[in-house]
Amino acid sequence: MPWIYLTIAGLFEIIWAFAMKQSDGFTRPGPTIVTLVAMIASFALLSLAMKSLPLGTAYTIWTGIGAVGAFVVGIAVLGEAASAMRIVAALLIVAGLVLMKITAPG
Repeated sequence: MPWIYLTIAGLFEIIWAFAMKQSDGFTRPGPTIVTLVAMIASFALLSLAMKSLPLGTAYTIWTGIGAVGAFVVGIAVLGEAASAMRIVAALLIVAGLVLMKITAPG
């Protein structure tokens, strides 16, 4: 169950990052509310996952899901650049996440 919490927490991190971008510096109420709700949900689920997962593993995977997810959303939705080096960097993050998962206790 902690891995499910952690995965969902990471997905909420992607949501709040995208909503924050859409909030235009917290000047648009709708995206601002989505940002805050998604942040709270993300932190709450992360805290549940951390009850049984090591801090380093949980935090690294949470931020990694958010970072790679925000990268993908930036390219797919916002039209951000997808250079070869940026893609390689994202793949290296994913490789690190896989290694953290397979070496983590629990």
